[in-house]
Amino acid sequence: MSTPSEIRVKDWPHLMSALTDDKWQPSCGKYRANVVYRGLSHATYDLHTSLFRLREGASGKVEQHLLRNFRKYAHRETSPGDWDWNWLSVGQHHGLPTRLLDWTFSPYVALHFATSNLQHYDRDAAVWCVDYVATHKLLPAPLYDEIASLGGGLFTTEMLNRAAKNLAEFDKYRDLWGGGLLVFFEPPSLDDRIVNQAAVFSAVSNPTACLSDWLRGHRDLYRKIIIPADQKWIIRNHLDQANITERVLFPGLDGLSAWLLRYYGNRPTVHPQTPGAPGPN
Repeated sequence: MSTPSEIRVKDWPHLMSALTDDKWQPSCGKYRANVVYRGLSHATYDLHTSLFRLREGASGKVEQHLLRNFRKYAHRETSPGDWDWNWLSVGQHHGLPTRLLDWTFSPYVALHFATSNLQHYDRDAAVWCVDYVATHKLLPAPLYDEIASLGGGLFTTEMLNRAAKNLAEFDKYRDLWGGGLLVFFEPPSLDDRIVNQAAVFSAVSNPTACLSDWLRGHRDLYRKIIIPADQKWIIRNHLDQANITERVLFPGLDGLSAWLLRYYGNRPTVHPQTPGAPGPN
Protein backbone atom coordinates (compact mmCIF):
# COMPACT_ATOMS: atom_id res chain seq x y z
CA MET A 1 0.00 0.00 0.00
CA SER A 2 1.37 3.43 -0.97
CA THR A 3 1.67 6.45 1.33
CA PRO A 4 2.62 10.07 0.47
CA SER A 5 6.31 9.31 1.19
CA GLU A 6 6.26 5.65 0.09
CA ILE A 7 5.05 4.62 -3.36
CA ARG A 8 4.64 1.07 -4.64
CA VAL A 9 4.97 1.09 -8.42
CA LYS A 10 3.19 -1.25 -10.81
CA ASP A 11 5.40 -1.34 -13.90
CA TRP A 12 8.22 0.42 -15.78
CA PRO A 13 6.18 3.50 -16.88
CA HIS A 14 4.88 3.97 -13.34
CA LEU A 15 8.42 3.60 -11.99
CA MET A 16 9.83 6.22 -14.36
CA SER A 17 7.03 8.61 -13.48
CA ALA A 18 7.61 8.14 -9.75
CA LEU A 19 11.39 8.61 -10.00
CA THR A 20 11.34 11.69 -12.21
CA ASP A 21 8.24 13.51 -10.94
CA ASP A 22 9.48 16.70 -9.26
CA LYS A 23 6.14 18.01 -7.97
CA TRP A 24 6.71 16.49 -4.52
CA GLN A 25 10.02 18.32 -3.95
CA PRO A 26 9.80 21.06 -1.34
CA SER A 27 12.76 22.88 -2.95
CA CYS A 28 10.97 23.16 -6.35
CA GLY A 29 14.06 22.83 -8.55
CA LYS A 30 13.83 25.24 -11.49
CA TYR A 31 16.25 23.69 -13.96
CA ARG A 32 16.76 20.14 -12.68
CA ALA A 33 15.61 17.82 -9.94
CA ASN A 34 17.35 18.50 -6.63
CA VAL A 35 17.32 14.79 -5.81
CA VAL A 36 19.81 12.09 -4.95
CA TYR A 37 18.96 8.39 -5.15
CA ARG A 38 19.97 5.19 -3.36
CA GLY A 39 18.92 1.75 -4.59
CA LEU A 40 18.53 -1.25 -2.30
CA SER A 41 17.93 -4.80 -3.50
CA HIS A 42 15.73 -5.50 -0.47
CA ALA A 43 12.98 -2.99 0.35
CA THR A 44 12.99 -3.72 4.09
CA TYR A 45 16.66 -2.77 4.52
CA ASP A 46 17.21 0.38 6.55
CA LEU A 47 19.81 3.02 5.68
CA HIS A 48 22.44 1.76 8.09
CA THR A 49 26.05 2.72 7.44
CA SER A 50 28.92 0.24 7.28
CA LEU A 51 30.26 1.79 10.49
CA PHE A 52 26.98 1.09 12.29
CA ARG A 53 26.97 -2.53 11.08
CA LEU A 54 30.56 -3.04 12.23
CA ARG A 55 29.76 -2.67 15.92
CA GLU A 56 26.08 -1.94 16.39
CA GLY A 57 25.55 0.45 19.27
CA ALA A 58 29.26 1.10 19.79
CA SER A 59 30.37 2.27 16.35
CA GLY A 60 31.13 5.79 17.56
CA LYS A 61 33.91 4.44 19.77
CA VAL A 62 35.89 2.93 16.89
CA GLU A 63 35.36 5.54 14.16
CA GLN A 64 38.38 7.69 15.03
CA HIS A 65 40.59 4.59 15.40
CA LEU A 66 39.56 3.38 11.95
CA LEU A 67 40.17 6.74 10.31
CA ARG A 68 43.45 7.38 12.15
CA ASN A 69 44.92 4.00 11.16
CA PHE A 70 43.62 4.26 7.60
CA ARG A 71 45.40 7.60 7.21
CA LYS A 72 48.55 6.19 8.84
CA TYR A 73 48.90 3.10 6.68
CA ALA A 74 47.47 4.32 3.36
CA HIS A 75 49.83 5.61 0.69
CA ARG A 76 50.51 9.30 1.27
CA GLU A 77 49.20 10.24 -2.17
CA THR A 78 45.94 8.32 -1.70
CA SER A 79 43.89 11.33 -0.57
CA PRO A 80 43.65 14.55 -2.63
CA GLY A 81 43.69 16.59 0.61
CA ASP A 82 44.80 15.84 4.16
CA TRP A 83 41.55 16.44 6.01
CA ASP A 84 38.86 14.19 7.43
CA TRP A 85 36.32 14.66 4.66
CA ASN A 86 38.68 13.55 1.91
CA TRP A 87 40.02 10.63 3.93
CA LEU A 88 36.46 9.54 4.72
CA SER A 89 35.64 9.65 1.00
CA VAL A 90 38.68 7.56 0.09
CA GLY A 91 37.95 5.08 2.88
CA GLN A 92 34.28 4.72 1.91
CA HIS A 93 35.28 4.20 -1.70
CA HIS A 94 37.65 1.37 -0.74
CA GLY A 95 35.47 -0.45 1.77
CA LEU A 96 36.50 1.13 5.08
CA PRO A 97 33.58 1.16 7.55
CA THR A 98 32.49 4.82 7.75
CA ARG A 99 29.46 6.92 8.67
CA LEU A 100 28.98 7.75 4.97
CA LEU A 101 26.35 6.31 2.66
CA ASP A 102 26.58 6.13 -1.14
CA TRP A 103 24.02 7.98 -3.25
CA THR A 104 23.86 8.98 -6.90
CA PHE A 105 22.48 11.75 -9.11
CA SER A 106 21.18 9.09 -11.50
CA PRO A 107 17.93 7.18 -10.89
CA TYR A 108 19.19 4.60 -13.39
CA VAL A 109 22.35 3.94 -11.38
CA ALA A 110 20.17 3.55 -8.28
CA LEU A 111 17.99 1.06 -10.16
CA HIS A 112 21.11 -0.92 -11.06
CA PHE A 113 21.93 -1.44 -7.40
CA ALA A 114 18.29 -2.28 -6.69
CA THR A 115 18.28 -5.05 -9.32
CA SER A 116 21.86 -6.37 -9.62
CA ASN A 117 21.72 -8.86 -6.72
CA LEU A 118 20.24 -12.01 -8.23
CA GLN A 119 19.93 -13.63 -4.78
CA HIS A 120 17.23 -11.10 -3.85
CA TYR A 121 14.99 -11.48 -6.89
CA ASP A 122 12.23 -12.97 -4.75
CA ARG A 123 12.11 -9.77 -2.66
CA ASP A 124 10.83 -6.29 -3.36
CA ALA A 125 13.49 -3.64 -3.96
CA ALA A 126 13.48 0.06 -3.13
CA VAL A 127 14.92 3.36 -4.31
CA TRP A 128 15.18 6.16 -1.75
CA CYS A 129 14.92 9.69 -3.20
CA VAL A 130 15.94 12.71 -1.10
CA ASP A 131 15.64 16.42 -1.85
CA TYR A 132 19.12 17.57 -0.83
CA VAL A 133 18.44 21.30 -1.32
CA ALA A 134 15.49 21.23 1.08
CA THR A 135 17.55 19.09 3.46
CA HIS A 136 20.38 21.62 3.52
CA LYS A 137 17.98 24.44 4.33
CA LEU A 138 17.68 22.87 7.78
CA LEU A 139 21.40 23.43 8.44
CA PRO A 140 22.60 26.06 10.90
CA ALA A 141 25.37 28.54 10.26
CA PRO A 142 28.24 28.21 9.50
CA LEU A 143 27.37 25.08 7.53
CA TYR A 144 24.53 26.61 5.56
CA ASP A 145 26.56 29.77 4.96
CA GLU A 146 28.97 27.66 2.89
CA ILE A 147 26.19 26.40 0.64
CA ALA A 148 23.81 29.40 0.58
CA SER A 149 25.45 31.06 -2.42
CA LEU A 150 24.82 27.86 -4.40
CA GLY A 151 21.14 27.82 -3.53
CA GLY A 152 21.57 25.07 -0.98
CA GLY A 153 23.16 22.64 -3.45
CA LEU A 154 25.75 19.99 -2.72
CA PHE A 155 28.83 20.47 -0.60
CA THR A 156 32.33 19.65 -1.71
CA THR A 157 34.88 18.26 0.74
CA GLU A 158 36.64 21.64 0.70
CA MET A 159 33.44 23.44 1.71
CA LEU A 160 32.79 20.99 4.53
CA ASN A 161 36.35 21.39 5.72
CA ARG A 162 35.90 25.15 6.00
CA ALA A 163 32.71 24.76 8.06
CA ALA A 164 33.80 21.77 10.19
CA LYS A 165 37.49 20.94 10.00
CA ASN A 166 37.04 17.46 11.46
CA LEU A 167 34.38 15.04 12.62
CA ALA A 168 34.61 16.26 16.20
CA GLU A 169 33.56 19.77 15.09
CA PHE A 170 30.83 18.32 12.88
CA ASP A 171 29.48 16.21 15.74
CA LYS A 172 29.07 19.23 18.02
CA TYR A 173 25.88 19.92 16.09
CA ARG A 174 24.47 16.67 17.46
CA ASP A 175 24.11 18.21 20.90
CA LEU A 176 22.67 21.43 19.50
CA TRP A 177 20.23 19.74 17.14
CA GLY A 178 19.14 16.63 19.01
CA GLY A 179 19.47 13.69 16.62
CA GLY A 180 21.99 15.45 14.43
CA LEU A 181 21.94 17.02 11.01
CA LEU A 182 22.38 15.67 7.52
CA VAL A 183 24.65 16.82 4.69
CA PHE A 184 25.17 15.59 1.14
CA PHE A 185 28.48 16.16 -0.64
CA GLU A 186 30.26 15.26 -3.85
CA PRO A 187 33.44 13.26 -3.26
CA PRO A 188 36.62 14.04 -5.19
CA SER A 189 36.81 12.30 -8.58
CA LEU A 190 39.08 9.59 -7.23
CA ASP A 191 38.66 7.30 -10.25
CA ASP A 192 36.31 6.42 -13.11
CA ARG A 193 34.00 4.48 -10.78
CA ILE A 194 33.16 7.63 -8.80
CA VAL A 195 32.56 9.55 -12.04
CA ASN A 196 30.55 6.89 -13.87
CA GLN A 197 28.28 6.28 -10.88
CA ALA A 198 27.59 10.03 -10.46
CA ALA A 199 28.47 9.47 -6.82
CA VAL A 200 27.26 11.49 -3.85
CA PHE A 201 27.90 10.77 -0.16
CA SER A 202 25.75 11.56 2.86
CA ALA A 203 26.90 12.13 6.45
CA VAL A 204 24.98 12.63 9.70
CA SER A 205 26.52 14.43 12.67
CA ASN A 206 26.13 11.26 14.73
CA PRO A 207 28.21 8.14 13.95
CA THR A 208 25.53 5.81 15.34
CA ALA A 209 22.57 7.34 13.50
CA CYS A 210 20.37 5.42 11.09
CA LEU A 211 19.58 7.70 8.18
CA SER A 212 16.18 6.15 7.47
CA ASP A 213 15.15 7.03 11.04
CA TRP A 214 16.29 10.62 10.46
CA LEU A 215 14.34 10.82 7.20
CA ARG A 216 11.16 9.44 8.73
CA GLY A 217 11.27 12.44 11.03
CA HIS A 218 11.29 14.69 7.92
CA ARG A 219 8.79 12.96 5.65
CA ASP A 220 8.45 15.87 3.24
CA LEU A 221 12.12 15.54 2.25
CA TYR A 222 12.06 12.07 0.74
CA ARG A 223 10.25 9.43 -1.25
CA LYS A 224 10.76 5.69 -1.04
CA ILE A 225 9.86 3.90 -4.26
CA ILE A 226 8.98 0.21 -3.74
CA ILE A 227 9.70 -2.06 -6.72
CA PRO A 228 7.76 -5.35 -6.74
CA ALA A 229 9.89 -8.47 -7.10
CA ASP A 230 8.08 -9.53 -10.27
CA GLN A 231 9.20 -6.29 -11.99
CA LYS A 232 12.92 -6.64 -11.26
CA TRP A 233 13.83 -8.68 -14.33
CA ILE A 234 11.90 -6.35 -16.62
CA ILE A 235 13.74 -3.37 -15.12
CA ARG A 236 17.05 -5.21 -15.40
CA ASN A 237 16.49 -5.72 -19.13
CA HIS A 238 15.75 -2.01 -19.61
CA LEU A 239 18.97 -1.09 -17.77
CA ASP A 240 21.10 -3.54 -19.76
CA GLN A 241 19.72 -2.12 -23.01
CA ALA A 242 20.57 1.38 -21.76
CA ASN A 243 24.16 0.25 -20.95
CA ILE A 244 23.69 0.69 -17.18
CA THR A 245 25.79 -2.34 -16.28
CA GLU A 246 28.66 -3.44 -14.07
CA ARG A 247 31.02 -3.01 -17.04
CA VAL A 248 30.29 0.73 -17.08
CA LEU A 249 29.76 1.41 -13.38
CA PHE A 250 32.81 -0.59 -12.23
CA PRO A 251 35.41 0.05 -14.97
CA GLY A 252 38.05 -2.65 -15.18
CA LEU A 253 38.22 -6.41 -15.43
CA ASP A 254 36.29 -7.02 -12.21
CA GLY A 255 33.28 -5.06 -13.46
CA LEU A 256 33.51 -6.68 -16.89
CA SER A 257 33.54 -10.15 -15.33
CA ALA A 258 30.61 -9.34 -13.01
CA TRP A 259 28.58 -8.09 -15.96
CA LEU A 260 29.29 -11.19 -18.08
CA LEU A 261 28.56 -13.50 -15.15
CA ARG A 262 25.15 -11.94 -14.60
CA TYR A 263 24.30 -11.45 -18.26
CA TYR A 264 25.00 -15.03 -19.31
CA GLY A 265 23.88 -16.68 -16.10
CA ASN A 266 20.54 -18.30 -15.45
CA ARG A 267 17.53 -16.07 -15.03
CA PRO A 268 16.68 -16.10 -11.31
CA THR A 269 13.61 -17.97 -10.17
CA VAL A 270 11.16 -15.44 -8.80
CA HIS A 271 8.59 -16.19 -6.14
CA PRO A 272 7.33 -12.70 -5.30
CA GLN A 273 6.54 -12.01 -1.69
CA THR A 274 3.15 -10.83 -0.57
CA PRO A 275 3.12 -6.99 -0.70
CA GLY A 276 4.06 -5.64 2.67
CA ALA A 277 5.28 -8.97 4.01
CA PRO A 278 8.53 -8.75 5.96
CA GLY A 279 11.67 -10.32 4.60
CA PRO A 280 15.05 -11.18 6.11
CA ASN A 281 17.00 -8.19 7.35
